[in-house]
Amino acid sequence: MKAITDKLGRPIRDLRISVTDRCNFRCSYCMPKEIFGDDYVFLPKSELLSFEEMVRFARIFASLGVKKLRITGGEPLMRRDLPRLIEKLMGIEGIEDIGLTTNGVLLKQYAQPLYDAGLRRLNMSLDALDPDIFGKLNGRGIKPDLILSNIDYAQKIGFEIKVNMVVQKGANEGEILPMAAYFKERGITLRFIEFMDVGNDNGWSFKKVVTKKEIYDMLSAVHDIEPAEQHYYGEVAKRYRYVDNGADVGFITSVSESFCSTCTRARLSSDGKLYTCLFASKGFDLRELIRSGMTDAELTDAIMDVWERRGDRYSDERTEQTAKNRKKIGMSYIGG
Repeated sequence: MKAITDKLGRPIRDLRISVTDRCNFRCSYCMPKEIFGDDYVFLPKSELLSFEEMVRFARIFASLGVKKLRITGGEPLMRRDLPRLIEKLMGIEGIEDIGLTTNGVLLKQYAQPLYDAGLRRLNMSLDALDPDIFGKLNGRGIKPDLILSNIDYAQKIGFEIKVNMVVQKGANEGEILPMAAYFKERGITLRFIEFMDVGNDNGWSFKKVVTKKEIYDMLSAVHDIEPAEQHYYGEVAKRYRYVDNGADVGFITSVSESFCSTCTRARLSSDGKLYTCLFASKGFDLRELIRSGMTDAELTDAIMDVWERRGDRYSDERTEQTAKNRKKIGMSYIGG
């Protein structure tokens, strides 16, 4: 293995692979329907990385220190034959953990095949329990009962599940305590995500951010919670535990408490561009290289060069002005 670090001494440990830019939701903070309408043109199949190309890249990243893979989208369950990809990725030497992020709409159909392929961890996106609020937030009128029943189904199969809630002031902050109570009772980790300025289409401003401190104060007024140890270097969520039943709750604090200094994540878009930051303006085209006939050694050198020149620390430097003026890649494309 070639141990590599970037300009700030950060190793590469996590690779997020987007398998599609398509999604069946139109969440306002990711794919607002005003932008991603019925006539929106998504990537043609020929421009998407094949599973074989994704697996080849994953092997190379593993040789450089990547231990964890996360399958994302868009909505990854919209990519045909996804269990086949999981099965191939499971066999890569050095990969210790594979997770998948999904909105859960299609989970009833794919949970068992994914589990049979070796997948064990799911990150579920759910922003409210109130049907009207959730229907408005997802832009499709889909009710939370569908997602909740699919979470129950996946949990019974044996999946470890975490639920992610993006909190926006004026939209769903009233759902913080109901969500906390619901998932605490079921022993499922809930993670509150501060509303971030990913992409350029979500109307972000500091005024719409509900900070970790505000959420923590709301939670601790009702529940007795205590800090929990981090699981590994570069872990994004700040972890806490309910004292009475031991269930975890977490906070992802990109806005109020930046974690750039320990960021170990690289992102591979569905059309093969490598991004070294969630808030990147441009990526490095690996698809062109792999389809030009490069050897694994040549691809490895290209990826090493990108990572070793990496100096991204956007969340450390964020201001209202940079958030407004910097052109950033969309979250539905890069995979969150």
